Amino acid sequence: MRRFFLALFAAPALPALAQTTPPAAATPSADEAAVRAVLQQYQRAVQRLDTTGTTRLFVPTSVVVESGSREGTYAHYRDHHLGPELKEFSSFTFSDYQADVTVDGPYAFATESYTYTIGLKKGPKEAAAPAPIKRRGVATSVLRKNAAGQWQFVVTHSSARK
Repeated sequence: MRRFFLALFAAPALPALAQTTPPAAATPSADEAAVRAVLQQYQRAVQRLDTTGTTRLFVPTSVVVESGSREGTYAHYRDHHLGPELKEFSSFTFSDYQADVTVDGPYAFATESYTYTIGLKKGPKEAAAPAPIKRRGVATSVLRKNAAGQWQFVVTHSSARK
């Protein structure tokens, strides 16, 4: 009888023990790769100082938060913040870039860290261009896979410090 109860209670524990073995290094899924591609497309557009074509990367009702300010939808942010800023820059470069991406069904969660350097244009009354601005930045984003199978930003929040 004792053996029966030991076997009965030990049987459910065997699959749990088997699951404690660390999995082999996972290869990125197609969805994770697609999410990373969206992150890169947006990053490249900023580095080109050109937001052309970036609207398709965001859902129409997206929310953009930057350094403590709710900027509204991406379209509003593009027209009233990002676009005008990019016109004042001579360059924008990312370095030390790292991204963690988790895909969970039709949603993906991304955390990015990077250093960015902004070159400013020389003003008409300035003898030389201002010194470059260099900051450490982070961004967290939620993306959703749409009916066409494309990943788009739903919410993105970025901040930076010296």
